[in-house]
Amino acid sequence: MKKIIFGVISILLFSCNKSKDVQQTSISKTKYKTDSISIEKPRSDIKAVDYTSYFQEAKQYCKSNKLNQDKFILIDLGLHSGIKRFFIYDFQQKKILKSYIVSHGCGHNQWGKTSSKENAPVSNEFDSHCSSIGKFIVSDRGVSEWGIKVNYILQGKDNTNSNALNRAIVLHSWEAISDNEIYPAGTPEGWGCPAVSNESMREIDALLKQNKNVLLWVIKT
Repeated sequence: MKKIIFGVISILLFSCNKSKDVQQTSISKTKYKTDSISIEKPRSDIKAVDYTSYFQEAKQYCKSNKLNQDKFILIDLGLHSGIKRFFIYDFQQKKILKSYIVSHGCGHNQWGKTSSKENAPVSNEFDSHCSSIGKFIVSDRGVSEWGIKVNYILQGKDNTNSNALNRAIVLHSWEAISDNEIYPAGTPEGWGCPAVSNESMREIDALLKQNKNVLLWVIKT
């Protein structure tokens, strides 16, 4: 009798665990596949982007310019601001390690609002309050007035971001930025700096302390 009861309990436990496994699998399919180079979005109304060519070009660029050949950062302003579009890519493992929410510049719209969440304005002009696309080198670590009080100087290397230093475009954190995706809502817009959440910046700061001369490439697909 005890053997029969034990057998029934075992079957019930197995069924519960199996149910949890099925539920977990279902949930995981709604998230980004960050271990691949193709970023699949959780909803059909968000475009899927294959960044393979960008990763390949970044690897060659870093090699040619003697930059960090372990990791680089890709930001895609072509994506909705309510989803994660700041990606840390590992050249050696050939995969995205982490992804974060990141803000963009408001342009002619009101600061702190989400007016351009679906179409980020870009510019290299002074007082445009826009983000700039192109390749940047993550430079000196400094003190910020925002977030966790840490920022990183960004040196623009292209014609599309050559004014970054004079425009004081830096990587920093901002309390208004969420740790998690908030789509279909947008992320508050600043004056052109790529700003992440405080918790995200702590992780990024730790990575940048160990990795110097990192490429940060801002694109708009």
